[in-house]
Amino acid sequence: MFENLSDRLERSFKILKGEGKITEINVAETLKDVRRALLDADVNYKVAKSFTDTVKKKAMGMNVLTAVKPSQLMVKIVHDELAELMGGKAVPVNLEGRPTIILMSGLQGSGKTTFSGKLANMLKTKNHKKPMLVACDVYRPAAIEQLRVVGESVGVPVYSEPDNKNVVEIANNAIREAKAKACDVVIIDTAGRLAVDEQMMNEIATLKDAVNPNETLFVVDAMTGQDAVNTAKEFNDRLDFDGVVLTKLDGDTRGGAALSIRTVVTKPIKFVGTGEKMEAVDVFHPDRMADRILGMGDIVSLVERAQQQFDEKQARELEKKIMKNKFDFNDFMSQIQQIKKMGNIKDLAAMIPGVGKAIKDVDIDDNAFKGIEAIINSMTPKERSHPEIINQSRRNRIAKGSGTTIQDVNRLMKQFDQMRKMMKMVTGMNNSKMMQMAAAMKQKMK
Repeated sequence: MFENLSDRLERSFKILKGEGKITEINVAETLKDVRRALLDADVNYKVAKSFTDTVKKKAMGMNVLTAVKPSQLMVKIVHDELAELMGGKAVPVNLEGRPTIILMSGLQGSGKTTFSGKLANMLKTKNHKKPMLVACDVYRPAAIEQLRVVGESVGVPVYSEPDNKNVVEIANNAIREAKAKACDVVIIDTAGRLAVDEQMMNEIATLKDAVNPNETLFVVDAMTGQDAVNTAKEFNDRLDFDGVVLTKLDGDTRGGAALSIRTVVTKPIKFVGTGEKMEAVDVFHPDRMADRILGMGDIVSLVERAQQQFDEKQARELEKKIMKNKFDFNDFMSQIQQIKKMGNIKDLAAMIPGVGKAIKDVDIDDNAFKGIEAIINSMTPKERSHPEIINQSRRNRIAKGSGTTIQDVNRLMKQFDQMRKMMKMVTGMNNSKMMQMAAAMKQKMK
């Protein structure tokens, strides 16, 4: 995500390196390159020009402090303007209403149904809501079944009327059902088309008028670039939606939609999809996205993802086991599962400042844990609980059972032993500095 744009912007800022001060000539040269980088990322031409004009005006109006280099100042200005371009600050989803009604809109293939499940899962786990999904896509074959499978995977009920083609009736019946079952959020998945057409617009506009949703979200595939922005404008002209959801932002996207859409439709981006898993969705924070575009990482989002999978009681028990050197393969497997739930491994690593660029060309397999899991699953319950009993003959049996080699098993055993020692050492240290860092991070996240 944004890799090409990040590289191009970094090269643009190099023009100012070694310069003693900001001048109209070197700023113009830098911003000419920045504008090219934005256009190559499929940013709307008018948006790119307005952006660079604003940056130039701010840069020329600033006095460079002796402690700040011109290139550093330019990065700061570009960062702030990128964040402003994408909305300035995060805009939460409106959860007022009893129940809250959220209407999903968008073209076919944009990821509406999958995102509906992701949003339901997020509201259930993070906001402690009791959501219900509603199948109002009455045209696409297997659409109802797809939503049912999605709902089942996140433990959320799905309301459907397979033989009814009247979406207003279905939605109203679903809202009554939600009230009867004490569901406090109703997420309505609607039909999409391959292109914008009058029938679709009329139907979803009628549905919106009938259910009066608290929130209407437009879901768009970020990989479609400027087409995504144009489609968003057409939908907004008819629906006046409340916010945008960008899906597939983890794919091979140039990022133009994320940078242009807020300016063109004047509606905030509220969520971004970052992978296929049901947990792979983030609230959109313009300042954090600007950090990532400029290669600064996004450590706050990384911490937030970790906290979502963090069980305080389990962590305390784990710490006691580590101190007693009782950390075993059951605990190790549990930690692997928590990491996997956090999302794509390369995407997570890129959130660490300085790491994104370093791993840009590194192929990190998201199935990297499969071999380790196979080895652990081939152990007996006693072996997982007592790793010290795993002798050579047991290692041979585990290698055969897991489809790996004895070298793979030996390597895992050695790494596991080293990790146990390191974890005990770190846990036993005076961690006042770590507490201070955690407090500072928590303060930043407020």
